[in-house]
Amino acid sequence: MQKFTHFMKSRKGLLLLAVVLFGGLFFAFRTSGIGSKDILVTQKQRLLAAVGTILEQQHYSPKNINDDFSRQVFKKYLADLDGDKSHFLQSDITALKKYETTIDDEIHETTPIQFAPAVSALYDQRIKDVIGIYRSVLSKPFDFSKDETVEMDGDKLPYMKDEAERAERWRKKLKYYTLERYADLLEQREKNKGQKDFVVKQDSTLEREARERVLKIMNETYERIQKTFKEEERFNSFINVITNQMDPHSDYFPPVEKRSFDEKMSGKFYGIGATLQKDDYGIKIASIVTGGAAWKSGEVVVNDVITKVAQGKEEPVDVTGFETTDAVKLIRGNKGTEVRLTIKKQDGSYKQVSMIREEVVQDEGYARSAVIQNGNDKIGYIYLPDFYSDFEDVNGHHCSEDVAQEVIKLKAENVKGIVIDVRNNGGGSLYEVVKMVGLFIKSGPVVQVKERSGRVDQNTWRDNDESILYDGPLAVMVNEFSASASEIFAGAIQDYKRGIIIGSSSTYGKGTVQRQVPFGNRNDLYSGRTDMGAMTLTFQKFYRVNGGSTQLKGITPDVVLPDALEYYKGREKDNPGALPYDEIPKMNYQTWNDSFGLDNLVKKENEKIQGDASYNLLKSNLQWLAKNAEMPVDLQLQKYKARQKQIMATVNQNNTLLKAKEELNVSALVADNDKFYKNPDPSKGERYQAWLKFLKTDMHIDETVKMVGQMVHTQVQTVAK
Repeated sequence: MQKFTHFMKSRKGLLLLAVVLFGGLFFAFRTSGIGSKDILVTQKQRLLAAVGTILEQQHYSPKNINDDFSRQVFKKYLADLDGDKSHFLQSDITALKKYETTIDDEIHETTPIQFAPAVSALYDQRIKDVIGIYRSVLSKPFDFSKDETVEMDGDKLPYMKDEAERAERWRKKLKYYTLERYADLLEQREKNKGQKDFVVKQDSTLEREARERVLKIMNETYERIQKTFKEEERFNSFINVITNQMDPHSDYFPPVEKRSFDEKMSGKFYGIGATLQKDDYGIKIASIVTGGAAWKSGEVVVNDVITKVAQGKEEPVDVTGFETTDAVKLIRGNKGTEVRLTIKKQDGSYKQVSMIREEVVQDEGYARSAVIQNGNDKIGYIYLPDFYSDFEDVNGHHCSEDVAQEVIKLKAENVKGIVIDVRNNGGGSLYEVVKMVGLFIKSGPVVQVKERSGRVDQNTWRDNDESILYDGPLAVMVNEFSASASEIFAGAIQDYKRGIIIGSSSTYGKGTVQRQVPFGNRNDLYSGRTDMGAMTLTFQKFYRVNGGSTQLKGITPDVVLPDALEYYKGREKDNPGALPYDEIPKMNYQTWNDSFGLDNLVKKENEKIQGDASYNLLKSNLQWLAKNAEMPVDLQLQKYKARQKQIMATVNQNNTLLKAKEELNVSALVADNDKFYKNPDPSKGERYQAWLKFLKTDMHIDETVKMVGQMVHTQVQTVAK
């Protein structure tokens, strides 16, 4: 069976929040079309050509890969490498212009790859230049009495015309970084002076310490760039820019990123059973899982510093200067493979330890529940971080089955209503969405899928099970980062009038379906991973049963609450490459017999919110913060401090407004008591307990629980009549 999945990613980042369709398709490279026999057809050329062919022949709505397409890739790739325009000079861009309309020829194999290597060579040189610049600038004191500003948004800046302008741009940028830390040090001095043993330092000393802190951060940042963002990684980014020109969700995953992608979907990975953290000494072992590979070795202990990582018999990679996430990618791998760590012991000695990677389950990424007391009623709360599914193991975790178990446990607690929280849930398996909707409705269609040919599939994605696991009051919480599969779930619950949707003004707005196309040869017996990674290809769009698309518009909640990120541009509609919104015919489906008085309840709740002074103040504050974030930054100390004071006062006020007026009565389920309070991994138990504590102050949960409580009593009155 093919399994369909979905994913979204942040507008500027590479963070993947959901997924794709996994089919059994491995793309076979075609013969190169480059005419000259003297040109070596490299693996990169084969990959680039293969990506181009797939995009042109199978994408849902392909753009012509021509000179215009080439210009777009040219501009976007340079922007991705130098987002704030502090590295490349205008002369660099001018020199690269000769490739502006040849990238499509590289994709079609009528010319060898030239653009990416040329950019990479320039990038290496500019990185070296910048290292010299920031070290020089940070060697001299800054004058924070001078009235000047710095623009940090690269979209509002031109490329620098010469080296002098580049040096000036870096001076202001570094001055801002230093000012942030200098102001913090001044504040700490003011708060602590007069206290025993506190040394009051002069302004000049604090300014120097601030510069030293910035220098340390810059050195670590650029050391990481030089070690981890080499030509190979840049070429992968180049491929990704090409796929993204078709739409934001057609992505290329090099092999390591593909593995990370699979790990997120399944909730498990293969590693050594240890958690890492970074400090001034490097990447250290923070904790060890009993029974894991590190524990079994008997040679790895907490506080050991990892200096090198090797795959089997390959040469070790020096991870000094790496971020923890970079090191983790090297330490994790395929099932049953060898990883060799070179560790520095606390006595200063070095030791190499060989381990075989074993399965590690990330159960904190699965559905979990709590009980919230609302007056005399218990309301069940289910948190679902992803619509996950273990595609490699039918006995692995699947979110619909996990949610069903949580519902069963909540029913055993005699809850009167249930809240399902899919805030920040970026999506996942479409198959799991259908099964999960089926837990709450009798039967019927859940989503429609449209092919690139225009054919609409109305029959595959429906719940055919007449049974209902839970038929009581229901609410679904969403926000602007609820995407894809989350939007299908919320949309179906809304269309069937099965429950109330509550959250920000709209969800993310991703209404496209992806499948995965692996490239190259298999490199793992246990999965479909290959030596050249894979591409997620947009090949369908999905639609609600009412005929509307979730693309761009997302889901509009029944009840809208002010949200901390409401006014920041991060939804699908803010991406210029997004596919358009459209509609198809409505399906036949039977709405829920409304015994909860939803329409009247929603009307009253929205009227209450619109007239609530606290909510209106929060909305005004959020608008101001979003506008302020787009303004240039003051580099004069007093102006900077005044602005920061205003920002912090507003943020603190918002934090208060976003908290429940009274702490909620939240408790773990009886069935989960051991997981929360007697967990064999104490640190994990502490995290579960901290999660319960966090729920107690969430204003959005508070409002949702109260609404479910009203549904409970409306239902009781209806039954009584």
